[in-house]
Amino acid sequence: MSQKSHGSNQSLISRIMNPKYIMVYATIAIFLIIYAFGAIVYGDVGFTTLRTFVNFFTDNAYYGISAVGMTMVLITGGIDLSVASVASLTGMLVAFGYTRLGISPVIMMLFSVVIGVGLGTLMGAAIHYLNVPPFITTLTGNFLARGVCSLISRESITIEHPLIDKLAGFKITLMKFSEGEWVKIKPVTHINLNVLIFVVMIIIGTIILQHTRFGRNVYAVGGNEQSAKLMGLPVGKTKVAVYAINGFCSALAGIAYLLVVKSGWNMALQGGELEVISCAVIGGTLLTGGVGYMIGTMFGVLLKSVIPALITFNGHLNSWWGKIATGALLLLFIVIQRAVVTYTDKQKAK
Repeated sequence: MSQKSHGSNQSLISRIMNPKYIMVYATIAIFLIIYAFGAIVYGDVGFTTLRTFVNFFTDNAYYGISAVGMTMVLITGGIDLSVASVASLTGMLVAFGYTRLGISPVIMMLFSVVIGVGLGTLMGAAIHYLNVPPFITTLTGNFLARGVCSLISRESITIEHPLIDKLAGFKITLMKFSEGEWVKIKPVTHINLNVLIFVVMIIIGTIILQHTRFGRNVYAVGGNEQSAKLMGLPVGKTKVAVYAINGFCSALAGIAYLLVVKSGWNMALQGGELEVISCAVIGGTLLTGGVGYMIGTMFGVLLKSVIPALITFNGHLNSWWGKIATGALLLLFIVIQRAVVTYTDKQKAK
């Protein structure tokens, strides 16, 4: 083996074993361990079927869509506590706009996205240019969006429209080639629109973060904002854009949730911001900023789905055990994060 080839292999190994990837490896490993446990214990009652696996995506797709934006926010070293309220406001606007005002759901969806992006932009600007802490700024956004929901209506507003029914009922049936023809996979498995949106958003988020200048700026700002400023990077524009993107993801998540419940409610997705944050953190995104990957966030969503599935297949455990297990996982990943950061700091000091 030539020195050049050997050096190339060493470089590849060094990149793979980079400490910033450890969190993603841990997420994937824990998911595989839990899934393998479920396969061993409940494999004979359908846990290992493709339909069950697809349901992991289906159950929390709207949280996953929002988590794409949250991942970017956390990478910059920020946080957004308004995501669930903005998603709830989206559902309320669409339902109220059509049911009470007779406005097309399509127009109301576009209007809701504009509201989400606008609110995200305002919060990003306040955080950077007014130096208001992200926690306070987005908490204010949370109260604002939830308050507007309550002003619109304190009652659930059902939306009945052919387009909503069509979008909610959209399904792609998975097929396999057998004995010279395409047949449905048994048990019959469908992929709905929310899952498609989630997967597409993960792909788009990955491309943005890993293959664009804007993505590199996001990591630079989260890694060390002062250094990013000294390098002449557009720190302010980057932070504002990240919160705007997060607002878009929140509104899109609200539309996805609307397709599930077909109604708007002022208290919908209450506490959902913590679910979204936990998806990103369990997926390996550092709370201190600078590190995070969309593939990790996707597995974070899968991890949050596989635990309730195990409880369902068990049939004897209270559903609250799912919350307990998620809390334990979140604590575990925070501890791992702290260990990784400490190790990295020691390596840099050498």
